[in-house]
Amino acid sequence: MKYWMTLWLVLATGAMAGPRNQGTPGEFDFYVLSLSWSPSFCLTHPDNEQCSGKGYGFVLHGLWPQYARGGWPASCAPQSALSREEMDKGAALFPTRALLKHEWAKHGTCSGLEPLAYLEKTDAALGVVAIPPQLQPLNTPPTLQAREIEALFRESNPRLGNHGLAVICKGKVLSEVRVCLSKDLAFAGCPRSVKSQCRDGDIRIPSQR
Repeated sequence: MKYWMTLWLVLATGAMAGPRNQGTPGEFDFYVLSLSWSPSFCLTHPDNEQCSGKGYGFVLHGLWPQYARGGWPASCAPQSALSREEMDKGAALFPTRALLKHEWAKHGTCSGLEPLAYLEKTDAALGVVAIPPQLQPLNTPPTLQAREIEALFRESNPRLGNHGLAVICKGKVLSEVRVCLSKDLAFAGCPRSVKSQCRDGDIRIPSQR
């Protein structure tokens, strides 16, 4: 009996930590603004249109509704295709239209907002977060520690606080920075489910492509 209770708790905890299949649009606690370091993405996706010599640094990955207890709603119903007007609006925010369509279907549909309103919210979220001058495409050092990247973002965003973002790595390479925002786009402390995922020591920051 004790074994089955332990197994149930492990499964329940695991379920809470991951994505939900669908969910109720608008029922979530905060947003994560995910900013992808494009040169790292292009190391493994050189043929993607994002990587055609555009010289991107941080680009929008997405604005994601999240649960405070961990996990997030995903692919909420109803699913609807974006109109031409919505695609044009989103194309000014996302590095590719393919990413725009994916992000709307997986995350935007769970925001409780119509497509244009979600894209305007995303645009506003991008305006909240200042990219540090040291992490602009032409200025980046070849390596930094994750804590140094966090410190640079706090320096450029004084209201961010000590627990308002997470640095994400793939191996020893910078992948993303994720910033926690309230539903009205104020800086918010990240719960334990949103935390830095980098090894100790220097991490590589690939140069622009």
